[in-house]
Amino acid sequence: MEMPFPFDNLLCMLLGISFTFGFTLLLVFIIVPAIFGLSFGIRRLYMKTLIKVFEWATLRIERGAKEKKHLLYKPYTNGLIAKEATSLEEELTEIRRSGSSRELDASSATAAAAPSSSSSSSSAEFDMSDIFSFCRRGVESIVEDEVTKRFTAEEVETWNLLTRSNYNFQHISTRLTVIWGLGVLIRYGFLLPLRVTLAITGISLLVIITTIIGLLPNCRAKSFLSEKVHLMCYRICVRALTAIITYHHSENKPKNGGICVANHTSPIDVIILASDGCYAMVGQIHGGLMGVIQKSMVKAAPHIWFERSEVKDRHLVAKRLSDHVEDKTKLPILIFPEGTCINNTSVMMFKKGSFEIASTVYPVAIKYDPRFGDAFWNSSKFGMVNYLLRMMSSWAIVCSVWYLPAMNREEGEDAVQFANRVKAAIARQGGLVDLLWDGGLKRGKVKDTFKEEQQKLYSKILVGTQEDRSRS
Repeated sequence: MEMPFPFDNLLCMLLGISFTFGFTLLLVFIIVPAIFGLSFGIRRLYMKTLIKVFEWATLRIERGAKEKKHLLYKPYTNGLIAKEATSLEEELTEIRRSGSSRELDASSATAAAAPSSSSSSSSAEFDMSDIFSFCRRGVESIVEDEVTKRFTAEEVETWNLLTRSNYNFQHISTRLTVIWGLGVLIRYGFLLPLRVTLAITGISLLVIITTIIGLLPNCRAKSFLSEKVHLMCYRICVRALTAIITYHHSENKPKNGGICVANHTSPIDVIILASDGCYAMVGQIHGGLMGVIQKSMVKAAPHIWFERSEVKDRHLVAKRLSDHVEDKTKLPILIFPEGTCINNTSVMMFKKGSFEIASTVYPVAIKYDPRFGDAFWNSSKFGMVNYLLRMMSSWAIVCSVWYLPAMNREEGEDAVQFANRVKAAIARQGGLVDLLWDGGLKRGKVKDTFKEEQQKLYSKILVGTQEDRSRS
């Protein structure tokens, strides 16, 4: 009697070999390089290959559209409305001048017969033509709102083979559709499972090892091990996003006991910066998995977590941050003064609280390349899990980080002026638009103070015009 072939044993053996082979590749090419901060250049080669594919796909879709006479959507890189940088006073002066020149021809005889009436009208405090300036500004703000569009995904000029960035590829070319289909299989069939595995590995190692390090007494060895473990785990998480990061001017990296401020596009900004150096994180205490991570991290490093009730107490928050900054042995604090995520095109108002704590800050500019994936987190539209899945199913996360020289508060400069000066430096270095608007407008309405500022500006113009005329 013949013995049946042990297919179950063979299947188990093949699965074991596959698991061992996969774990070996993971260990050799990802985990070990992450520990020592090394790179084999695979991600850079992957990025260059993607760029060539994107360029070919964009040319093919444009040629196919011309052949089939399809109208392609092109983003307006310079805006819908051509506007010149003019002040409100200059606009009012121009409108009044043009209005008075038209009236001059029609009422020249009346003006000659009654000069006293003309002089009295010319000194009026208010002119009906002033309304047109405010109407024009209002319509321009509605058509091209420079605030609201900062909370939506950044426009991509070239197609990156992601459906969510361009819908014009459909039925343009069979080869183009095949390439797109292969991209879907690669991203969801290979990259996504690999990235999820790496993310779980990095987070698990962070929680387990930092908990163990937390049992050690406070000493230099504990700080050294904590920094190495944090760097290793963050670098594994960076590889979970296939993040390709270019750091500039590393000699300006933040020093211990300082405050590092950066523009904010995504929650992964923390991972991007922390994979190149250790920081003390500042944030509110959460529950669930995030709470477990926070508790394990704070055991090994001096992170600053606040209770929900403490966050409302500004004096208590400032006191804890000041105490941390005064201790030059502690890690630099990482803060995002905007308070919310902006879509990688601009920098919005910095909250002054961070600039009241210390007179020296270390600015950092972060700029993402939108061709490979959209890093912006629209928290009002996507939850954290949905956002992370979109990130991990993109081609890659490519960004540049610039460490700017430390900036000191000048004599006679208040916290608001200091914050605006730092914000301008970050925007200039990152090629971002410098806006004065509060990022809180992402969820709230315009404050009455903004309206009052325009009213005060108009009243000053009227008072100044009246004083000039009275002098003359």
